[in-house]
Amino acid sequence: MAMATGGSSDLTAQGAQWLQGAKEAVMQMTKGEKKDEDESYSPFQSLQKAAVLQECRCFNDREINPRKCISILTKILWLLAQGEKLTALETTEIFFGVTKLLMHKDQQLRRLLYLVLKELKPSPEEVIIVCATLTKDMNSKVDLNRANALRVLGAIIARTDPTMLAQIERHLKQALVDKNCFVAASALVSGIHLMHVNPEVVRRWVNEVQTALASDNPSVQYHALALLHQIKRQDRLAVSKVVASLTRTPLKSPLAHCLLIRFAKAMMEDGGSERDRALFDFLEASLRHRSDMVIYEAATAICSLTSVAQRELSPSITVLQLFLCSPKPACRFSAVRTLNKIAMAHPMAVTPCNMDMEGLINDSNRSIATLAITTLLKTGSESGVERLMKQITSFMSEIADDFKIVVVDAIRAMCLKFPQKHRLLMTFLANVLREEGGFQYKKAIVDTLLSIIARVPEAKEAGLSHLCEFIEDCEFTLLSTQILYLLGVEGPSTQEPSKYIRFIYNRVVLENATVRASAVSALAKFGISIAYLRPSITVLLQRCLYDNDDEVRDRAIFFVTLLTGLDSGATLAGKSAQSLLLEPLPVPLAALEASCREYLAAPTERPLSIDDADLLSRMPEFVHVGARFTSSKRVPLSEVGTEYEVVCTKHLYASHLILAFQLNNTLEDQLLSSVTVALDLAAVPGLALETHVPCASLPFGQPGTAYACLRRLEGVPVGTIPCTLKFVVKDVDPATGPTDDEPGYEDEYQLEELEVCAADFMKRVAVLDFRAAWESVGNGCEVVETFSLSYNSIRQAMEAVIDFLGMSPCENSAAAPDDVTKLTVLLSGVFLGGMQVFAIVNLRADSNRAVGMRLTVRSSDMTVSQFVASSVA
Repeated sequence: MAMATGGSSDLTAQGAQWLQGAKEAVMQMTKGEKKDEDESYSPFQSLQKAAVLQECRCFNDREINPRKCISILTKILWLLAQGEKLTALETTEIFFGVTKLLMHKDQQLRRLLYLVLKELKPSPEEVIIVCATLTKDMNSKVDLNRANALRVLGAIIARTDPTMLAQIERHLKQALVDKNCFVAASALVSGIHLMHVNPEVVRRWVNEVQTALASDNPSVQYHALALLHQIKRQDRLAVSKVVASLTRTPLKSPLAHCLLIRFAKAMMEDGGSERDRALFDFLEASLRHRSDMVIYEAATAICSLTSVAQRELSPSITVLQLFLCSPKPACRFSAVRTLNKIAMAHPMAVTPCNMDMEGLINDSNRSIATLAITTLLKTGSESGVERLMKQITSFMSEIADDFKIVVVDAIRAMCLKFPQKHRLLMTFLANVLREEGGFQYKKAIVDTLLSIIARVPEAKEAGLSHLCEFIEDCEFTLLSTQILYLLGVEGPSTQEPSKYIRFIYNRVVLENATVRASAVSALAKFGISIAYLRPSITVLLQRCLYDNDDEVRDRAIFFVTLLTGLDSGATLAGKSAQSLLLEPLPVPLAALEASCREYLAAPTERPLSIDDADLLSRMPEFVHVGARFTSSKRVPLSEVGTEYEVVCTKHLYASHLILAFQLNNTLEDQLLSSVTVALDLAAVPGLALETHVPCASLPFGQPGTAYACLRRLEGVPVGTIPCTLKFVVKDVDPATGPTDDEPGYEDEYQLEELEVCAADFMKRVAVLDFRAAWESVGNGCEVVETFSLSYNSIRQAMEAVIDFLGMSPCENSAAAPDDVTKLTVLLSGVFLGGMQVFAIVNLRADSNRAVGMRLTVRSSDMTVSQFVASSVA
């Protein structure tokens, strides 16, 4: 008995010891040794392609291990999903190994084999083997195998060799009306993919597809409707008959019903101003469907109709208001998102939902709460601004920067809507500006403050004060320089300009070289504009003369010299200091740069003047053309290092186009005279040659210029102009130079064609608030086009499109990393005649050598919008 008692006590002691050890282990895990919960773990983290290819040799073993093969196939799929590239030889080896595994009966292994075959992208020669291998599966008694075989074959044939569709057409047509819903749906999905590559064959299945449309299975009915629409979409009358018949016969599938709603809406939009009342009644009847999905789809379709009246929106908004109180987060999110879009065009129609949306501000889903707040900011009344801002204050600290940017944009719209509330809203923005946040979030706030300062005159001084406080502790160089530039422009015109000097000079002392250079320029503008501050500003700038950075020193020397000689009436490049720094340049920067280069190449005793850059307006041959609208980039018409180098600059005027040809003779033993550029204008009927101004003499190594003045007859002429350089050439001895008795002989030199494009008629002018300008133009003259561009990267496509359009990027939207896969660029410009044009370019990388683009252009003239949109093509 005693021994039993001793044994139980030892067992108890061991149990207690084990428990103590377990407690210590748990405590150890709860400390800092455990991994961060946010870190994602992947079993394939350090997987190498070479190791996986080595493992694939087990596919040829006599005894197949299904579990091992499944693991290897999973690794292959993971590598392909990560973007790993397989060579043709590697693909072939894996492909033949995979086809051998099809002999095995394991169902899980077979399903993975189907996925791998589809992802491997076999060559056209290997597709024949795939068809032969999977033919048995298409006739299998196992429905799962039949369906997967149809999907794999359809995807592979659509991607490689569409002509092989004839070999499996019989199997696909039988599967369309199969009793098994999975087989029928798989055949329909394959038909949708094959419709894009071999539509002639797929159109022959219309009877089978219509039979499948009557199926009781929701998935089959949905895919049958999608394929039927693809087959008949080229025939608008046939589509209208299908839609009209189905609207009278209720569909059993909610997914198919949603698809039918989209087709009905598209038909109503295509019908123009005469809207089909029967289709609109169908949309309204769908608002009473038992499925939330169908109800939401119908409400969204009605709300997105072009020129929809407010009374027509009422039933949809009532339904969406009920969704706001739904216990399902998806319903609440979809409803508030749609109401947010409606509020942009019809804010009064959304006002009855404000009370329900206020209850969503504290929703546990931050996306719903953000959309609710932004919608309230668009639809709220002036009296409710204070209450709303109090709710937002506690909300901002709980959401991510992306959501904060959305809220800030909505606050900007509200401030412009109720300018009397600018103090409250700007105080809120200044408070959140001092909180933690990333660059995009801070930039959104700064852009909002700049918009308010530009639109609300009473807010200027308060806004400048808030920005001054922000740059005291700003870590972003771009924002600091942007604010310093604004202070230099707007600060001198305030009631107490001297109070901004301290903030600006602090940047000279405390910041990096880029910010210091901007601060020096801002200080100089105060000294130029305000006489009584000039001595103090000069003293401050003199302290920068020994700065470590060259740019800062150069600016300080320049501005000190300028301010010192300002009282004596000194000028620079023929311009006073005020007009040079505070007024826009009378000539484009490109023309000024070209003028400086020409002066440095052939300096004279006469000092350089800024008027030299606009020499054309003072030439007797061109005094009648008026003021210059814009100038193009320099376009080379011959290669560098050839006998004669020719570069053309296009100068656009109200009704003329002047071509300036910069010429350079690289042959020492020739002297050219009477040099002109002959133009063949037959391909551009809207232009006519008015006059030539030849270059009288073109010796070796001395640049010259010839001009051609073209008159615009009508419209906006674009096209290519063949060019030929014509001249009289004299042989010259390089040792003795030219002689007067040499008569010379006429000769010509073929140049590259000169292209007159849409960008030549556009001036690059950026806007401060693109979104406000975009909305102010409206969509009455909007044109939307889609293109497929052949470029290797998004950045290359973006730069090319900007050059095609000749417009200026806004809001730093063109700054994107090289590896970006999606990008939205905001562009602005002024078309010939002074018409403002805006464009939104959505770019998406479709493949390694193709970039998809959606171009949306807005202006106040439909003809201009269409012309700009077509310029990319």
